[in-house]
Amino acid sequence: MTRHALAGLVLALLTTTLVLLSGPDLHGVALLGAALGGALGLVPDRSPGQRAAAFGAGFVAAWTGYVLRAAALPDAAAGRAVAVLVVLGLCLAVAVASRGRLPLWATLLGTAAMAGAYEATYTADPSAFVTSSATTATTILLTVGAGFLATSLLGAVVEQDRDRERTPAPPPHPQPAPVDDTPVAPAYAPNHADPAAPTRRGLAATRPLDAQPEA
Repeated sequence: MTRHALAGLVLALLTTTLVLLSGPDLHGVALLGAALGGALGLVPDRSPGQRAAAFGAGFVAAWTGYVLRAAALPDAAAGRAVAVLVVLGLCLAVAVASRGRLPLWATLLGTAAMAGAYEATYTADPSAFVTSSATTATTILLTVGAGFLATSLLGAVVEQDRDRERTPAPPPHPQPAPVDDTPVAPAYAPNHADPAAPTRRGLAATRPLDAQPEA
């Protein structure tokens, strides 16, 4: 848990430093990029390089959707729907073509980074797509990279912690039962001198015959 807190502290300090040293273009996307980059680094699925490559593929897919909207699709609900379909189809194609080595969830994070940072800017002025998309892509990728670098080394630690949580604890060793050294009282033994006591083999007790005098 100490390493988790340390990674979160590094992420917070690094993102705060970027905001203080950057221009106003980065201020609006700093938290979004740091959060997405931190999640990309923390999830222990595939290697950090594969996760970063999948994120980049999703980011490019989202940028391609804006290219289609700016160049060919109408600025209406139908055009936006086609762009969404194309972007998600590209993300799925990347995951299928790589046979899961580039995970789908990471491509979706890349798509969310581009769309979340650029949608409002594009809607305000679609004609400035070339310059505004480059500026937005640069700023969001800078913050995502900071978050990813701050947490990527912690992914393996998170995986080890989760494995320990899923592994059941070994059962406790049974304790040997205490030995009772108290002597056991003997069972009741019938007194054969007592005529009323039962005889062996369950035969009734009989009195001895009186001796008969000889004639």
